[in-house]
Amino acid sequence: MKFLIAGAGSWGTAFAHVLLERGHDVVLGCHHAEQAAAINESGRNPRYLTIVDLRGATAVPLDEAPVDVDVVVVAVPSRAFSDVVAALPGDAPVLSLTKGLDPATGERLSTRVQGRGVAVLSGPNMAEEIAIGLPTAAVIASEDGYLAGQLQHAINSTVFRAYVNPDVVGVELCAAAKNVIGLAAGGVDGLDLGDNSKASLITRGLAEMARLGEAAGARTETFAGLAGMGDLIVTCVSRHGRNRRAGELIAQGRTADEAIAEIGQTVEGITTAPVLHDLSQRLGVELPITEGVCSVLSGRSIHELLADLMGRQPTEE
Repeated sequence: MKFLIAGAGSWGTAFAHVLLERGHDVVLGCHHAEQAAAINESGRNPRYLTIVDLRGATAVPLDEAPVDVDVVVVAVPSRAFSDVVAALPGDAPVLSLTKGLDPATGERLSTRVQGRGVAVLSGPNMAEEIAIGLPTAAVIASEDGYLAGQLQHAINSTVFRAYVNPDVVGVELCAAAKNVIGLAAGGVDGLDLGDNSKASLITRGLAEMARLGEAAGARTETFAGLAGMGDLIVTCVSRHGRNRRAGELIAQGRTADEAIAEIGQTVEGITTAPVLHDLSQRLGVELPITEGVCSVLSGRSIHELLADLMGRQPTEE
């Protein structure tokens, strides 16, 4: 199959590697013409995951992307997702790798795709590990079962195992919410609160995610799967996790902007937290960890937040 990957950051680069290993024709759509030229000349992305061999791919500026592709893979920050998909040429279906919500509308990102099929890929997929061929698994969600099956067949390999799931709502909400919980987990690391605290946070974070999903009409089992528990665990514990690292830096005294600058890449949880909080209010769902993250991002002391969370009225699990 012929794939256009819109977005040549870490995840787009790693996914290009996945597709090239499966023998597909890959066009990498770059934000800057200079980046595309560098990839074509050297076979490497000059900024992201320079270890990945991209010599089998063709890089182009995104505004010069070809029309004759079978699938468009979108791997851009959530804040850019709507504009990118609106400008895509042709009518090929979209496979979204972006994990977040639309900041302008608060909607799930797949709902911003109009006039073409759409699927969502999520799971415990750290780009740095995929880039060096370490094994992982992911879930492909779509309301179009045929499209999901096509993509599963195209992507599945001995190092990248793909499952299908019809629960697009659940998979997308998991992908958005886990980044916010990841920020909180990084705060636990930054304060050196220990493994018990982190395990407790992850567990209660999963309950929070599932509660939101249930109110939105998602399937409960999705939150115990790869998109839910799997992605949440790796986001909260991996040394590669940008959201976890940002939370750690903020707990150590950096502002959110300073944390983003030090990391040097998009930190989706910082963009998603207030949008997710607004969604929970519309649905009438209490998300204490998400609310706490938002308050810290607004300038509240993380020590005050910790005291409040631990001092909440005891209740049933």
